[in-house]
Amino acid sequence: MTRSGCCFGDINTSDFIFKMMEGTKESVAFKSVAERLTLGITRILENMPGVVDVRLAEKEPAEKRSLLSWEQKNNCILPEDLRDFYLTTDGFTLTWNVKLDNECVPLGLMTIHSVGKLRPLVQPTSLFSLPNAPSLADLDWDDSCSEYVLGKGPPPPHFDSRSCIFELDSCGGNGKVCLVYKNSSPGVVAQHSEIWFLDRSLCWHFLTATFSSYYRLMITHLGLPEWQYSFTPYGPSPHAKWASLYQPLTFRNDLSLSDSVGDSHLNKLDPIKAFKAKAKVPTPKKKPSAPCSLVSNAKSQGSGGKPSVAKR
Repeated sequence: MTRSGCCFGDINTSDFIFKMMEGTKESVAFKSVAERLTLGITRILENMPGVVDVRLAEKEPAEKRSLLSWEQKNNCILPEDLRDFYLTTDGFTLTWNVKLDNECVPLGLMTIHSVGKLRPLVQPTSLFSLPNAPSLADLDWDDSCSEYVLGKGPPPPHFDSRSCIFELDSCGGNGKVCLVYKNSSPGVVAQHSEIWFLDRSLCWHFLTATFSSYYRLMITHLGLPEWQYSFTPYGPSPHAKWASLYQPLTFRNDLSLSDSVGDSHLNKLDPIKAFKAKAKVPTPKKKPSAPCSLVSNAKSQGSGGKPSVAKR
């Protein structure tokens, strides 16, 4: 064993230590990037009672050529904030569980598809499909479920060639969050995009105008089940409302649309009225009872029809 390099078999100790230091630097660098990418939500989740196993999937940045290839293939320009996001990480997946009865139950899920999975929602018609087969474009005639009809939102997207729609998140089968280019035309590059939510009844609901706003919205709602339904008239399903034990990190004082419409059939409990001390009701005083002689006289008058005369 020499001083210049301690060897254990064929592995040089100095090279091993250098590689370990490189791995440590990469781990620290990823943690710093993850901290900025998640806006510190991982530390907040880890400090919540009952929350366990907070995991952020490590992903490499997307290459610029893959972004250019996507734009050329789909004839759409990625918004600048989404492009910067993909150049930082090619997709996003954060999960966390809760401990119930000594069992870990999956609860939170935040997902942004990678560039390779940013596919059109409406796939082109296959050559082997029937000529009169139904498609999503057949639903464009019915806008009754849209808030735009009620004057409460922007016009919804279309399933036909008037809109280019790409899926950002499948929402665990409870809907789809989509990157939407409206008013698109064949041969013209689409540039302006919005973020919309397509629920399971195939109705559109506007979420945000930019990807950055949607990303902050996803982080502040902690990836709770069906959190996107908070922006619909009917709100989350009763099955998902048990997750409201973990409140989103939102600071909205006004009631949401789901609170005013979707929960109108529920009984509202006012704690002040429910647990307010009740005032004692004064007990009515009993009327003094008549003497027995008067009662017997009244009964005899009612039975004989004439007043009875007491014998001397």
